Amino acid sequence: MNNRLFVDFHVLQTVPPSCVNRDDTGRPKTAVYGGTTRARVSSQSWKHAIREYFTTHIPEFDLGKRTKRIVGLVADAIHELRADLDEEKTLKMAENALKNAGLKIKSADKGTDALFFISNEQVKALAELAVSGETGKKKYAEALKIHPSIDMVMFGRMVASDPSLNYDATVQVAHSISTHTVHTEYDYFTAVDDCSSEDNAGAGHLGTTEFNSATLYRYATINVSELKKFAGERTAEAVSDFARAFVQSMPTGKINAYANFTVPDDVYITVRRDQPINLCGAFERPVRSKAEGYVKGSESAFNDYTQKVYTNFAEAPAAAFGTGDGTATLIDTEPLSQVFDDLQTYLEKVLRSVQ
Repeated sequence: MNNRLFVDFHVLQTVPPSCVNRDDTGRPKTAVYGGTTRARVSSQSWKHAIREYFTTHIPEFDLGKRTKRIVGLVADAIHELRADLDEEKTLKMAENALKNAGLKIKSADKGTDALFFISNEQVKALAELAVSGETGKKKYAEALKIHPSIDMVMFGRMVASDPSLNYDATVQVAHSISTHTVHTEYDYFTAVDDCSSEDNAGAGHLGTTEFNSATLYRYATINVSELKKFAGERTAEAVSDFARAFVQSMPTGKINAYANFTVPDDVYITVRRDQPINLCGAFERPVRSKAEGYVKGSESAFNDYTQKVYTNFAEAPAAAFGTGDGTATLIDTEPLSQVFDDLQTYLEKVLRSVQ
């Protein structure tokens, strides 16, 4: 039996004037694709937004934290078990626990040299070992390997000093790009000094900021078979949780200045048995601006390219779910909330046959 199982997520989403994701100079990120400049939102930016979404929609025991200051996390867990211990004692116990687990700890306040992804359940397990007085390093090392969080197995953990602690990511997220050419614009702004005297006319601050607007193509994929090795019976629900987070999250770059809270124009989710397929080739030739804007042209280009891929290069998906006017030419659409529920129900049924 073919146990390969992937879920692909394709989203068309229009973002108004904004600076969702900026580079080191403060400019909106861009990329050259098809010979023209496109708006770009990095995968790291959207993955961060997804993890932020998780914190309010997934139980805490299923999540983790990525930080250098892991000594403090373990110390706090030790304090919950032994409130009678002072701060210095708990920090020392936490530091020793992590060193026993094989991590290089610079100091209690500085933690590790690099960001370390640790699940809340792993923090709890290390704290319990420390409080019990366990001295065997093997058990501490095992505590860092068992009970990975959902976000850890989705986005991966890389530990250069100890590859045995690594988790390969089961989710890949593409950089989102605009379906069309973009031109960055400049906003000249002033700020008024509320306490300025009447004779001191003029602005208290002058400046410029850069922005653009775009219809974005967003793509992500989950290796469901690999995710199942860690998530078990929780797998279908975890995929549905990711679907909601990917579709409904938004990076917060310059959000106070632009309030770019938009919802997708189209969502197309496919379940595949052969391989993941990124359909960004639909926009290698940039969509041209017309009186009706970019969305209709983007939908048409996406649908035409998708049908060509299914005809010439790959099988049609085993199942597909979605919503939006453009997606309606590919499948029977339904409200977005129903899309997530139907995806989960379908996967629960299919996963019973995947070992």
